[in-house]
Amino acid sequence: MAIESRRRASSKAYAGWFSGLGVNKSTLPEIVKVGDPVLHEPADEVPLEEIGSEKIQKIIDDMIGSMRKAPGVGLAAPQIGIPLRIIVLEDTKEYISYAPRNVTKAQDRRPFDLLVIINPKLRKKGSKTAFFFEGCLSVEGFRAMVERHAEVEVKGYDRHGKPLKIDSAGWQARILQHECDHLDGIVYVDKIVPRTFRTVQNLDLPIPMGCPKPGVVLCED
Repeated sequence: MAIESRRRASSKAYAGWFSGLGVNKSTLPEIVKVGDPVLHEPADEVPLEEIGSEKIQKIIDDMIGSMRKAPGVGLAAPQIGIPLRIIVLEDTKEYISYAPRNVTKAQDRRPFDLLVIINPKLRKKGSKTAFFFEGCLSVEGFRAMVERHAEVEVKGYDRHGKPLKIDSAGWQARILQHECDHLDGIVYVDKIVPRTFRTVQNLDLPIPMGCPKPGVVLCED
């Protein structure tokens, strides 16, 4: 998931990486761009006995490096061309400082340390949802409004193969939903509010009539 940045990445995918060709390379994989089949198909689970392997640990390290280089607040393995169910995410005080305080308050956005989740299982909690603009490192330069649940629960494994459970709310919950969507072959543009798609430069322009306003929270009966 993207944050505001002027840095650019090539759309080149490292097609041979998953076959083992990249195990010893020193450079980081670049972000795969929308349209690549790896972003539009479900990813495979990581066998538990392989979590500690050099190959999986290298994938995780590369994901973290690519996310921070972009920079972004979340990344799924398919976004570096690897069709496996792994996500990484973190949100720092520095990243949050880039946005207006009234916006981050409405988003319930707070810093959190790096999370690595393997084979995540996401469950939406409650009925509250909110509309906010999102971006994606695989759809560079654009934003659109997406409706997400305000609270989620995620179960999975950390990079050491230990079970973990995360109860999340606010912006972190949104990042988790965004990244888990990637593992199911869903890009955020597949579920945007129509007519809200725009360039980053046009982000602050008025929202078309009939579209929900950012931050509106709905409560289903």
